[in-house]
Amino acid sequence: MADKVTLTNRIACRSIMPLFKVLHEEDASPLKKLLARFDGVVQLCVRGTGAGAYVEFKDGGIDVLQGIHPNPDVSLVFKHMAGMNALFTGGIPVFGGFPKGVWKLPLMVKLVRLLLGLLLLMPNVNPKAPAKRELKVRLIMYMITNALSQLNKGGDEDMGAWTLKQPDRIYQLSVEPAGPAAYLRVKGGKTKAGHGHYARKSPFVHMRFNGIEGAYKVLAESKDIVTATADGDIRLEGSPEYAGNIGSFMMRIQDMLLPPKK
Repeated sequence: MADKVTLTNRIACRSIMPLFKVLHEEDASPLKKLLARFDGVVQLCVRGTGAGAYVEFKDGGIDVLQGIHPNPDVSLVFKHMAGMNALFTGGIPVFGGFPKGVWKLPLMVKLVRLLLGLLLLMPNVNPKAPAKRELKVRLIMYMITNALSQLNKGGDEDMGAWTLKQPDRIYQLSVEPAGPAAYLRVKGGKTKAGHGHYARKSPFVHMRFNGIEGAYKVLAESKDIVTATADGDIRLEGSPEYAGNIGSFMMRIQDMLLPPKK
């Protein structure tokens, strides 16, 4: 069975770092425009392993790619997986040496701005502006559906056993009436996450949140689904048993990503 540290690192690289793209698209600041002409690659990785991902800045856009880049402009190398995980879970990162290329300030500024944007995911960050609350809901929704898939792909035995015997099923999350949406597709032990509504078939389980505020209470404030359903914050359609299973796996991921207790 995959250990918690390895699974958390996988989720950090494959489910959290891709959120950089969403944050970049949402950024309409003058500083973003000022830095747009600076291209380059920023690598985050664990020393002595193949664990890591890198951000490629090019032509004003960004892409997040998995693995190790052969010649990054900036490289942040962490001493171990737990040290890298801390960067994304509210802990203290542990580096495995002095970062390479930190003198390339435009790229470092771009990275730092993206990392600061991820602070919106932290449980203690409670934005009041409607646009920020919508963004937090969207980020969590995208992250959690992808993380569910990575939990399975990363070798979690419980998740693997749960997905193995299922036919082609869609687990859909959506904010009603026209808010963000994301889904998890499960088929014979394989999983794939996506943004928006899955169009090829009806959901096996559909979690319909009552507006951004209903979604915020469940996804950002961890209101339990039973209470949220009774209060009208969420409407569940489909199998209650499998909806409960999804909810349990979501809570497991949340526990993995919570800041360490002091």
